[in-house]
Amino acid sequence: MGAAANGIEVEGLVREFKKGPRAVDGIDLTVSPGEIYGFLGPNGAGKSTTVLVLTTLLPPTAGTARVAGFDVATQGGSVRTVIGAALQEAALDPFLTGRDHMKLQGALHGLRRAEREARGEELLARIGLSEAGDRKVKAYSGGMKRRLDLALALVHRPRVLFLDEPTTGLDPQSRSALWQEVGRLAKEEGVTVFLTTQYLEEADVLADRVGIIDHGRIVAEGTPAELKAQIGRPSVEAVPADPDDR
Repeated sequence: MGAAANGIEVEGLVREFKKGPRAVDGIDLTVSPGEIYGFLGPNGAGKSTTVLVLTTLLPPTAGTARVAGFDVATQGGSVRTVIGAALQEAALDPFLTGRDHMKLQGALHGLRRAEREARGEELLARIGLSEAGDRKVKAYSGGMKRRLDLALALVHRPRVLFLDEPTTGLDPQSRSALWQEVGRLAKEEGVTVFLTTQYLEEADVLADRVGIIDHGRIVAEGTPAELKAQIGRPSVEAVPADPDDR
């Protein structure tokens, strides 16, 4: 499958909606296998739209994107088998328990019953929800829901993980627990992580490299240290590369 087997390759990606500006306006990016890539930008910059295209939930208007070697436009089924995604709206059923969710997700991915149960327990333990596993999700805090959503995205051992603003609204303890698990996935299991965030601090803790998106275009890219040197503060206002545009 080659070096790109777990990576992401995007060329000239455009996504237009009938009314309004281009949400994604011609972006190029490459994420290496096992890398954590932070996609940073303000609300409405095009972060979530990019993730929806890369996870095959929206077709691109133009350009190409390959995830784990598969084309998102023409090989969507193959893409979906190798990715995990925890998007902004957690698709959780308030009347099911955490354990129910894990078993259901395992069944959807075709895991055998014994494997479903073992994998579910392993992940619940890893995200600190074993004790809450038999409680209905409607009783979960926001942080617990976020952590369950991450566990659900990992059931089938994806090669590429998409996280859309995973820690928005979380308390510091939940946030650092989630950061720890994401870092571990990349380091120990070689999972490629594509993470959107509005916080430079989050990208700084987690990401190997960061791309800053504004108005659908990548306006800066580099390591967190390089970008902090340019920006020098923990939240981001996108700074165009061209001084005349600032």
